[in-house]
Amino acid sequence: MKIIAALQKKYPDSQAWSFGDSPEMADELAALVAKGVKTASCSSYTSYSQDRSITPGSYHIILDGQNAPVCVIRIIAMSLVRFNDVTAEQAYKEGEGDRSLRYWRQAHREFFERAGCWAEEMELITEEFRLVETL
Repeated sequence: MKIIAALQKKYPDSQAWSFGDSPEMADELAALVAKGVKTASCSSYTSYSQDRSITPGSYHIILDGQNAPVCVIRIIAMSLVRFNDVTAEQAYKEGEGDRSLRYWRQAHREFFERAGCWAEEMELITEEFRLVETL
């Protein structure tokens, strides 16, 4: 898409991707980011170690479920944490559901089970980001 190429020129080395594992989830999470509700996310350490494009200071073009750009974010902090050590504050920043730690644990357990990698003590990379531009 021309708009993605233009954004990648504006934000050098940026990657275009969507949150979640379905078009519906990508739409929902991109909308939360664009509204400023979702300011954090996480991925399994295993997944992160295969694609280290997310680093502090990096820009990312967030796509919806139809691969259309919704907004641009910039990673401001990252940390390594075990699933069972995620805090209520981190769950709240992820902006999903009722924003509680209980909701976060259930939804993320289901997500990681679908990916075939869930374990109570699995290592996660958490990312905090700020919204740079909505499209």
